Amino acid sequence: MAACLLALASPARATPTVRAVPADKSLVLDGWTRTGAASHDAWAVARADRASWAAYAFDWSTDHCTTSPDNPFGFPFRTACARHDFGYRNHKAAGSFRAAKSRLDDAFHADLKRVCARYEPVKKASCDATARTYYEAVRAFGVPLDRAG
Repeated sequence: MAACLLALASPARATPTVRAVPADKSLVLDGWTRTGAASHDAWAVARADRASWAAYAFDWSTDHCTTSPDNPFGFPFRTACARHDFGYRNHKAAGSFRAAKSRLDDAFHADLKRVCARYEPVKKASCDATARTYYEAVRAFGVPLDRAG
């Protein structure tokens, strides 16, 4: 009995088990980085419960809207920027960034427009113009394709 207990406590057993990333990781990533509201909402639910997705080893880090204001003119763009970062970082890590960049930028614009849709017409027009500026900036300056995976 003591020998069994010693065997269980040996340093060889202390080595952490490396778990394989689930085979559907690319499908989940693809689903969370689409333009539709359902894609955004599924990502937001997962982001709020990241521990449930730990096996997928997603990169949830974000600098939000990078060097641009997260809430320009009071428009709350922070979450849209976080999802955009999620898409860029994880598609780049997966080696699928080149194929996904245009869609990621379009999803970002769709997220921004959903923020703007909450406002009355005059304020919405200002928000939409700001959203368009953010979108055009990521299209032009978001990770140059010659350095992307």
